[in-house]
Amino acid sequence: MIAAGFSLLEQTRMITAASELARNTLRYGGGGEAHVRRLLTGSRKGIGLAFIDQGPGIADIDLALTDGYTTGGGMGVGLSGAKRLADEFDIESAPGQGTTVQISKWKSF
Repeated sequence: MIAAGFSLLEQTRMITAASELARNTLRYGGGGEAHVRRLLTGSRKGIGLAFIDQGPGIADIDLALTDGYTTGGGMGVGLSGAKRLADEFDIESAPGQGTTVQISKWKSF
């Protein structure tokens, strides 16, 4: 992120979002994969992160994205917090199918 010119605040936001999503992947998904990629589209560059697990999945994504909702006794801000911290957020999940969360942060140059 430093090479892409992100400020310390932007770096902190993305690292915080990544930490929350990695924790969810481990705690609720039973482990999984994390992928990092550089993004380049027109006059923008950025970073994309994907967190993939084969866990039990999420039955109600809208509910899971509600601040304060938790199934594990936490504060319930992991998914919703990551969504607020990223420029782009996408989640795909279904019961018994695992969960994939992708986030992106863009920097204009």
